[in-house]
Amino acid sequence: MQHSAQARDDMAQAACIALERLRARSPRVHCITNAVAQNFTANVLLALGCVPSMTLSAEEVAGFVAGAQALLVNLGTFDAERRQASELAIKTAAEKKIPWVLDPVFVDRSRTRADFARMLIRRSPNVVRLNHAEFSALAGKTPSVEALAAFARENRTVMGLSGETDLVTDGERHATVANGHPLMSRVTAMGCAASALTAACLAVEPDTFRAAAAALVIIGVAGEVAAEKAKGPGSFAVAIIDALYNLDAATLKARAKVS
Repeated sequence: MQHSAQARDDMAQAACIALERLRARSPRVHCITNAVAQNFTANVLLALGCVPSMTLSAEEVAGFVAGAQALLVNLGTFDAERRQASELAIKTAAEKKIPWVLDPVFVDRSRTRADFARMLIRRSPNVVRLNHAEFSALAGKTPSVEALAAFARENRTVMGLSGETDLVTDGERHATVANGHPLMSRVTAMGCAASALTAACLAVEPDTFRAAAAALVIIGVAGEVAAEKAKGPGSFAVAIIDALYNLDAATLKARAKVS
């Protein structure tokens, strides 16, 4: 029990540190994300003090990524423009040693998309953030702590598996995050925004495992706070932006459900 309490306090503190650094450093985060998610994702990052950019232009994307501190590649809208932009962005991130997150949205529904995601994973994303169906499609296995850890070790990445309880692992360390609210699943782009927040945390926290866990604690706690004021999905989408903007360390420490 003492070890569990210490682990909780440590990860809660990591979230507090990440939140403080986001606001102090205002990292630039370039997001290659789907059309549905762009506006909401930008507002989530802005609420936390980050500077989002979203260009997909082949002529511009490398320059935007080079000037950023983190990159998100989200496959939610898998069109030719985003595919080309993703490849150019990842090439630049590798050259500039900029951390990046892969969110392989809906790879369980498209073999072409899954093949592309596997190719991107071979290019060493710092974090892969996905749900149970997406993990099964990519790994060919039922999600479990052991399967997720093995995938993380094999691909030298950190895995962030979303679900009723989120799981983060780098293959050796594991954290579960039980924060959040059911209304989060009723607002489009919530997962995409969480992946963008994960990228932002990578910009301010050199320990990738701690950064990924911190991001999920931050958005999960904000979701709980927002749900207390919301009357439904519409007001919740607004309330969570406000909750992120007003979130403080005391609230994070008190409400973090992480082990």
